[in-house]
Amino acid sequence: MFRKTLVLTLLIVLLTACAPQSVATSGLTFTDGLGREVVLPGPAQRVVSVAPSNTEILFAIGAGAQVVGRDEFSDYPAEAASLPSIGGSMGEFSAEAIVALEPDLVLAAEINTPELVKQLEDLGLTVYYLSNPTTLEEMYVNLEIVGQLTGHDVSALVESLKERVAAVDEKIAPLSFRPNVFYEIDATDPTKPWTYGPGTFGDLLIERAGGFNIASSAADPYPQWSLEQIVVANPSVIVLGDAMWGVTPESVKERAGWESIVAVQDGNIFPIDDNLISRPGPRLVDGLEALAKILHPGAFE
Repeated sequence: MFRKTLVLTLLIVLLTACAPQSVATSGLTFTDGLGREVVLPGPAQRVVSVAPSNTEILFAIGAGAQVVGRDEFSDYPAEAASLPSIGGSMGEFSAEAIVALEPDLVLAAEINTPELVKQLEDLGLTVYYLSNPTTLEEMYVNLEIVGQLTGHDVSALVESLKERVAAVDEKIAPLSFRPNVFYEIDATDPTKPWTYGPGTFGDLLIERAGGFNIASSAADPYPQWSLEQIVVANPSVIVLGDAMWGVTPESVKERAGWESIVAVQDGNIFPIDDNLISRPGPRLVDGLEALAKILHPGAFE
């Protein structure tokens, strides 16, 4: 009896020595945007992305093959659209669909709620919450974080992005003229369209591209700017982030009261892909280049 008990005890000790805590100790430990400690036994191999910006980051750093699921709005690159969707079109995700994909990491972003993070963690999933960057330089850091989470060296990508931004900075720096810009996000009410205010990437990129955002002093990061405010600011350039919803320069010219604005009189109304401005991933550099060419075409001839 004593011998049997001794063997059983030794077996328990042996199993305990091989338990997950030894793996965790030698694994990867991170602190995410919510201040939580996130531990991975190694680079994640099955990732579910619940934000378009995160999906774009994952593919840009070479981790696309490790993505097994994505949110409903993740449509770039084209390969992402063919992955299983886990919902999210109205902010509602299918926890069951996420669990069924058996991810070893769920990559969340600020567009997701802390409540969603807790819900997924309560289901036994590992979740990393990636904070939005506030500058292009912080965006590079986010690329490095996701690279570490998934086991990819992002140094070449980051260096390439830095070089492209530096090329824009070099062309913009000598210029003294900074056109007033109105960036339209949504003109469901054309007398009071939504725009980018302070603290947004729309505001940051307009400034860095050599323009002045007429809503930069707004109290809200996404304010509605009245027609009266726009007329008083009298922008010389209007950028249509809502062109993807069918708004055109021609339709803007037909709006009552807009005919006195310099940008309308001079025909300086330009559509743009708002995904380049609103998604805090590597395509922000594409957005910067696009805006700089709109605001200062002569500098890029």
